[in-house]
Amino acid sequence: MKKAIVWFRRDLRLSDNPALRHAVDEFEQVLLVYVHAPQEEGDWSPGAASCWWLHHSLAALDKKIRKRNSRLIIRTGASRDALLELTGQFNADAVLWNRLYDPATIKRDKQVKKALADAGLTTRSFAANLLFEPWTISTKDDNPYKVYTPFWKACMKEPAPAGPEASVRALRAPGKFPASESLDALELLPVINWDDGLEAAWTPGEDGAGARLDRFLEHAIDVYATSRDYPAQAGVSRLSPHLHFGEISPRQVWHAVKGMSAAREAQGAKTFLKEIGWREFAHHVLYHFPKTPDQPLYEKYAAFPWRKRHGKLLKAWQKGQTGFPIVDAGMRQLWATGWMHNRVRMIVASLLVKNLRIPWQKGAKWFWDTLVDADLANNTLGWQWSAGCGADAAPYFRIFNPVTQSQKFDGDGKYLRKWVPELAALPDKWIHEPWNAPREVCEAAGFTIGADYPAPVVDMKESRADALAALKAIKDS
Repeated sequence: MKKAIVWFRRDLRLSDNPALRHAVDEFEQVLLVYVHAPQEEGDWSPGAASCWWLHHSLAALDKKIRKRNSRLIIRTGASRDALLELTGQFNADAVLWNRLYDPATIKRDKQVKKALADAGLTTRSFAANLLFEPWTISTKDDNPYKVYTPFWKACMKEPAPAGPEASVRALRAPGKFPASESLDALELLPVINWDDGLEAAWTPGEDGAGARLDRFLEHAIDVYATSRDYPAQAGVSRLSPHLHFGEISPRQVWHAVKGMSAAREAQGAKTFLKEIGWREFAHHVLYHFPKTPDQPLYEKYAAFPWRKRHGKLLKAWQKGQTGFPIVDAGMRQLWATGWMHNRVRMIVASLLVKNLRIPWQKGAKWFWDTLVDADLANNTLGWQWSAGCGADAAPYFRIFNPVTQSQKFDGDGKYLRKWVPELAALPDKWIHEPWNAPREVCEAAGFTIGADYPAPVVDMKESRADALAALKAIKDS
């Protein structure tokens, strides 16, 4: 009797899961396994918000598996040791998994593959989490791309992504299951009660991912090209955490969008698929430049003169107390829900690295711990873009002004009033820059700058000039 183990990682779904599909089609008994080994992800083991999501995603996956008369076996410790032990207990012939592309997981998977092969086991990995494998797209000179637009044009010249595979209905469960750790034993949930906002905002799991995609396609994709920039609107998909944990595949998203009627496949759909392309580009860059989570892609930017003493400023930024309403709204949204609107992510990052001159790595670490969609490729690309030191980075002179950005994309202050309620009584004209509000306006609103809400922690004009001078000097070096 041929037996296989399917090793789940960040592919927590039964639909369009090539490793699982192959196991069910080719083997008579299949054991489904998740090994919790955060230590194998190097300096980037999952942060607190990601751990919360992982707990609920694993619970949702096990529930779906049990409905198909099987169960998810959970183990802890080194993946190699856990899998070798399970192959002996299950008398397995093969171990199958879907590929990941982070530097630490690539190194780990090579070691696991060798150990299993040395033990006489068949191993096979599958493409399941990207539309295009990172090593299949290259320039005419056979180099990796560093700019998004030519990268995506090259992708679009490739054969269209294959359609998603059907959900696995019969799981070919073993006659006897090996012992399993309990999900609670992984201790993924927070000790302190800060996750109520996450519970209210999200439904982790494959079903939650499908429902999120359906709502987006029904209500938002047609106007996505314009509405995606307005943080108070439900104009984006919010699929990022579901994609990171593999509760839905990019192929499923791609073909769901492509499957819309021709009349609906207008600018909104095209713009959205380009954003899926940015996700592909992020993984492409990380795969080819594995040092970028900690080091700038362009080495000369390592000499940027960061502020040496920044503890108080960093804390003010983390807690949403910078005195810039759009920045503070975003940081408070992040803390409460584990997510922040992408337009606001660019604004808060620009303030941190260019006006406060705090190293982008500090921002990347904070996002890593607080985002439910914390993804090493996306997080790295985004922060290096903001700092101007990475692939397809923003021009050195692009420094977001939080006031003008707020006025343009949240003109009526709806987003600000939700997340910075101490400003709620101020008129629309002054809510974006409360420190400039006339005395009579503040008195009418019962508002005092510096008491009810902090004054700006930095002078925008001076800090912009300082950053521009430093960035220009590096650019010209």
